[in-house]
Amino acid sequence: PRARASACLFWVALPKDARELLQRRARSLGRLRLELGHGAAQAALAAELETTMRAVAGDDARASSRYLVEELAADQVRFATSADAVKLKDALLADLEERGARRAFEEDLRALEPYDAARLEIAAAYVDGFLAASGAKGPDARPFAREAAVLLLTDHTLDRDVSTAITKGEATGLLGQHPRIEGRTLRIALDDLLARVGAHRTDRAPRFRAYRKVRGAILERERARLRLDEFTPRVLTSFVRNRLIDEVYLPLIGANLAKQIGAVGEKKRTDLMGLLLLISPPGYGKTTLMEYVASKLGLIFMKVNGPALGHDVTSLDPAEAKNATARQEVEKINLALEMGNNVMLYLDDIQHTNSELLQKFISLCDAQRRIEGVWRGKTRTYDLRGKKFCVVMAGNPYTESGARFQIPDMLANRADTYNLGEILDGKSDLFALSYLENALTSNSTLAPLAGRDAEDVHKLVRMARGEEVALTDLAHGYSAAEALEIKELFTRLFEVQKTLLLVNANYISSASQDDAFRSEPPFKLQGSYRNMSKLAEKVVSAMNPDELQRLISDHYQSESQTLTTGAEQNLLKLAELRGVMTETEKARWQEIKETFQRTKRMGGADADPVARVTGTLSGLDTQLQGIRQALSRALDAAALDRAKDRDAKSAAAMALAVAPAAPRPGRDPRAESAPGETMTPGLVELLAQQLGLVERALVPLVKAVAAQTAATPVSAQDPRIDELFALVKKVESSLRNGIGAGSTPRFDVTLGQHTDSNFYAGLGGGDLLVEGGLFVATYGKLPSVGARIAVRIAFPGGAACEATGSVAFQQEFADNDGTVTLSGFGVRFDEVEAETRRLIAEYTKRRAPMLRDG
Repeated sequence: PRARASACLFWVALPKDARELLQRRARSLGRLRLELGHGAAQAALAAELETTMRAVAGDDARASSRYLVEELAADQVRFATSADAVKLKDALLADLEERGARRAFEEDLRALEPYDAARLEIAAAYVDGFLAASGAKGPDARPFAREAAVLLLTDHTLDRDVSTAITKGEATGLLGQHPRIEGRTLRIALDDLLARVGAHRTDRAPRFRAYRKVRGAILERERARLRLDEFTPRVLTSFVRNRLIDEVYLPLIGANLAKQIGAVGEKKRTDLMGLLLLISPPGYGKTTLMEYVASKLGLIFMKVNGPALGHDVTSLDPAEAKNATARQEVEKINLALEMGNNVMLYLDDIQHTNSELLQKFISLCDAQRRIEGVWRGKTRTYDLRGKKFCVVMAGNPYTESGARFQIPDMLANRADTYNLGEILDGKSDLFALSYLENALTSNSTLAPLAGRDAEDVHKLVRMARGEEVALTDLAHGYSAAEALEIKELFTRLFEVQKTLLLVNANYISSASQDDAFRSEPPFKLQGSYRNMSKLAEKVVSAMNPDELQRLISDHYQSESQTLTTGAEQNLLKLAELRGVMTETEKARWQEIKETFQRTKRMGGADADPVARVTGTLSGLDTQLQGIRQALSRALDAAALDRAKDRDAKSAAAMALAVAPAAPRPGRDPRAESAPGETMTPGLVELLAQQLGLVERALVPLVKAVAAQTAATPVSAQDPRIDELFALVKKVESSLRNGIGAGSTPRFDVTLGQHTDSNFYAGLGGGDLLVEGGLFVATYGKLPSVGARIAVRIAFPGGAACEATGSVAFQQEFADNDGTVTLSGFGVRFDEVEAETRRLIAEYTKRRAPMLRDG
């Protein structure tokens, strides 16, 4: 109604010649529309009029211009008028007539005849006043108020057609929540509906389409920037879901993921927490397994590369990363946190990362599920409670860099840790079988089995082991020749499997040993799934046993090339494991082991003479123990002769004259008292012989130290000489005071932020080494209070010292109301050397000592 009214008002206001021109043009375009079948020309004319009509029609200018062009295209111009508008106009005039105000109203309109806008304003005011006074009848007629006002102005100047069509209705009994539904009734007015649809079609819909286009462009740009396609799980085409995965790995992993992201059904936990930590040698499929699980759960697989992060990254702020690669990996962590839902955050090879970085995940892996991150340069606190978000870490502690593999205690307590490299109890057969199942796709003959019934594989394996299995029991139809070839292949793969399982077990055993307790060089060849796949692709059913053994030997010959100087010893160890060593190889292997042990006793292959002295003296402990035992037996068997004992003491003192080429200024290493006064001549001879061996071992090394420092005077404060003479004194003390006595218990203590051992001081302060001492945290058997012990203290950075003392107190582990008492004992030191005091003072500046009352 408003558009029609505005069109009428505009048409009346036009001069006569403009009306004629516009009418002729509209009729011509109307005929063109009939001939061509489309109204593009009419639409163009309406667009021209729209700007002109905006002053009259306002927001209805577009609809008014289109309506006017449609009317003018007809042969006879007759403007459509709604019956409701006519009814409202007549009701207003009747009311004015009844009140005696109609004549005044009409005179007002005639007086303003040159001013169309003022006349329309007067007429609209009368109509609005009438509607306001009419009460309940008003709302139904209000949409026709403008049209009624225009009728009052143009009733006698335009030809009209009064429409009696039904333009409104009601839909009742509705249950929707749409804001236009009132009292379960939706009132529909055709004119209002068309106006809203037109506004939607011409305004809102185009703007929404433009918004969608811009949003799509932004999404594509950000997708490319963030490389989101890389985070979609892509399971390897060679992946084989075997029995080990189904019966062992998936139950373990599934239980943890249910704890992290929630299980389906009534068993779902509300306290979502935890961390999945996978440990194994390389090549065991940790990443492949988790990518497979992520794909099945529909999770984004956010893999973070541990070696790319490196040991230098300790913060989740990308700006603090030292290189672009590390910065990108930190950004991936924050992107995963920003996504927040349907994400598996997978940190791979964490043995190459810093434990301080791993500490940042402690609060994320407990019931808080919160973590501090940085997104686009701004710090964020991510609360992931109730989110489908899980954290998985994988590492290989068996590599050389595994020496730095440290999981913070608080994080380890929150983790479910599974070692995929260990053969789980009762599942060794599945572990061995998984080698064959994972190698199926690598062999062209066995590859089709990977896409068939898994039970066929197990039956064919049993057949290769000698069990009678009928071909009719197989799900797939195999010919006798095909089944025979597969059987022969599995028979040869059993030999490869046997070797690899043996190599794997020895690799894990060797790699988990501390170098201090090795009796032979470390074994670094691997027996992983990768090795099995490499060998399986080269195995054919026609191979004889010698050819198969040569294939295995050639494979490990190539693998050992990356070990450089360790190739020979590893290949010899492999030959020993396989039982194929020749006599020459046996002799060479024995020589290598003896040289390894001798080199280890001498402190390693380091060219530093002091290191050699230290290693040699440390290796004399076994010799000195033998000396003590021999002397004790001699004391028990010999008669004590006091008269000759004076000569024995003199001979022993002369034998203990060590290192005359490098005397320590101001200090005589022979100043200790001689052995006891009850030695026989035979005992003196034995003691002199054994100590002569010690002297011949020490003197050349002492001379080497002296020669190395000959360019400058040897100072009494030189730490190298101090260390040497401290060890000499220890040897002398062991010989003089240890005869017939048991050795003093020795404890090795490593200090640092991640250990519970620490120095302790009294509550009243004072000298730490007088009022306090060293707390040694241990869950082993505690020495009795007052017992004499020796401790070797290793400080961060490689410095170390040794000291003796007595046990001041014992402390058993306890956990009372959240207050944990550590298990261990306190050591009160004897006289402490100056260098040891300096190391303790520097350490306690960085880590405050514990406080203990009494």
